[in-house]
Amino acid sequence: MNTEQLNLMHTGKGFIAALDQSGGSTPKALSQYGVEENSYSNDEEMYTLVHEMRTRIIKSQSFDSEYILGAILFENTMDRKIDGLWTADYLWDKKKIVPFLKVDKGLTDLASGVQLMKPIPNLDELLTRAVERNIFGTKMRSVIKEANPEGIRDVIEQQFRVGLQIFEKGLIPIIEPEIDIYSPDKEKSEQILKDEIIKQLNALDKNVKVMLKLSIPTVNNFYGELITDPHVVRVVALSGGYSREEANTKLAQNHGLIASFSRALSEGLTAGQSDAQFNNQLGNSIKEIYEASIT
Repeated sequence: MNTEQLNLMHTGKGFIAALDQSGGSTPKALSQYGVEENSYSNDEEMYTLVHEMRTRIIKSQSFDSEYILGAILFENTMDRKIDGLWTADYLWDKKKIVPFLKVDKGLTDLASGVQLMKPIPNLDELLTRAVERNIFGTKMRSVIKEANPEGIRDVIEQQFRVGLQIFEKGLIPIIEPEIDIYSPDKEKSEQILKDEIIKQLNALDKNVKVMLKLSIPTVNNFYGELITDPHVVRVVALSGGYSREEANTKLAQNHGLIASFSRALSEGLTAGQSDAQFNNQLGNSIKEIYEASIT
């Protein structure tokens, strides 16, 4: 594990850029970028186009370690290059931005008010490759729709079980049990979630480190005790369907919580923009998210 990267993630000022839309959400991400589905005829062409979009973001002068601590990639991006370097190496060697990898394979159907992660059959092999590619940590997402204690416990147990396997391979897992922002009992779910996370953290060996990626809480600073827990490298927030402006406003009211935004980061970027327009739009978004993250 890279100690310099660990220290940066623990104490650095900035946020994490989530560039990890995968198979299912790629067409939508491309469409928002102005590349319609008739522009590609198969997955390979689609992934090449999305890699061009991500390369444009990563290489932009606005995508800078002054504001951005880390970036989450998905497997296809990890296995491609930017200017002859593996994407993770480009991020760290050229930009001093810490690379993460999304490892989950999507969600199961809704049961007990939650969606668990689907099994990750080749996880060990993927983690071995991630280590070879100089990835620092991973990310995996589950979703909570209702304040169902059994369902939420299952989500957290699964996340920590897989998280431990990831940590044992020398990577830092980002545990992401997203609570649906439109859930009618969101606040109640947050209480159950926090209790279950604390239970799992207390059971960890002293040396184990994790990160948490959570929906912005209903009550400001509700996750304060998670942020200060010795096992927790950093707590980051997802934008979860809020517009960038709304996500930033809510985030700024939570001290020590930093952004890990995906859609809210790329909002307003299009393929047709000139490089100057693109860099300007991206730069403004990054500065706004940064400001909300350092409160």
